[in-house]
Amino acid sequence: MNFKLGLVLIAAASLTACVSQPPQRMASLQPTQPQGVEGTWVDPNGIVSTFQNGTFNTRASDSNALLASGTYTTLSPTLVEINMTSLVRKTQSRVNCNLVAMSQLNCTQDSGAQFSLARRS
Repeated sequence: MNFKLGLVLIAAASLTACVSQPPQRMASLQPTQPQGVEGTWVDPNGIVSTFQNGTFNTRASDSNALLASGTYTTLSPTLVEINMTSLVRKTQSRVNCNLVAMSQLNCTQDSGAQFSLARRS
């Protein structure tokens, strides 16, 4: 009888061990936050700029015409340097931009002109 009772206790303990483990958490399904400057940005005039895998372009919001294009380099988590060619003015320029918030990019052209871009959702 002791042998049967021992088997029952072992079986009960085994079942309890299976049930008492905490459930595993499911991964969060929240949307990921944008990283760096990657994505689409707009200026106060509605001109749309896109940063994607080291390439940069600016398009008119009404006609989608390409206004400027170039490349950008990430210098730090909050600073990028853009080398671009204006197709409108037929000039080349360098622009330094500082990511002051995940939704705001403050930029200064090599001429000293400043502008801000807002992240488009």
